[in-house]
Amino acid sequence: MITIGLTGSIGMGKSTVAAMFAAEGVPVFDADAAVHRLQAAGGALVARIEAAFPGTTDANGVDRARLGSAVLADDDAMTRLERIVHPAVGAERARFLADHADAPIVVFDIPLLFETGGERAVDRIVVVSAAPAVQRARVLARAGMTDAKFAAILARQTPDDVKRARADHVIATDVPTEDTRAAVRGLIACLNASTGG
Repeated sequence: MITIGLTGSIGMGKSTVAAMFAAEGVPVFDADAAVHRLQAAGGALVARIEAAFPGTTDANGVDRARLGSAVLADDDAMTRLERIVHPAVGAERARFLADHADAPIVVFDIPLLFETGGERAVDRIVVVSAAPAVQRARVLARAGMTDAKFAAILARQTPDDVKRARADHVIATDVPTEDTRAAVRGLIACLNASTGG
């Protein structure tokens, strides 16, 4: 099995590329989706997050906007949150891997791959990238996004040029969609050939 760590800064199109891998039959573990499940109503982390950050949960689970306000500009708070979330996501990832033990390739869609040291736990690193102007336009088009929030998020992420330099493969999303899809298919074919899959 080859494990791929798929990453990219906010607005780079990582979710689109992850969906392309999935459409080609490659099992994809979505770290963000795992966090959403763990923080939803009845989720395993809701009570722990409420205890650590009072007032950030409600009947629907964790209120991500309130939690973001509580931690985004506070390094100590972010570290406390990560100590709660990361081990739980790691356990979910281990279950995913066990469920797909016979797959020749699996993808771990991890937004903060480098920031959490996750690159050491995968065989190949794929970075999804786009031009800064494209990234900015995509992110600022999101509901509730502001220049200040975008800047705060970027400040917590490894810069795109550093990610690209550390990648085994870079997939561009500021090109026609079919070009991006062709790059995904080409990478899968290359990796399958190397594993005999």
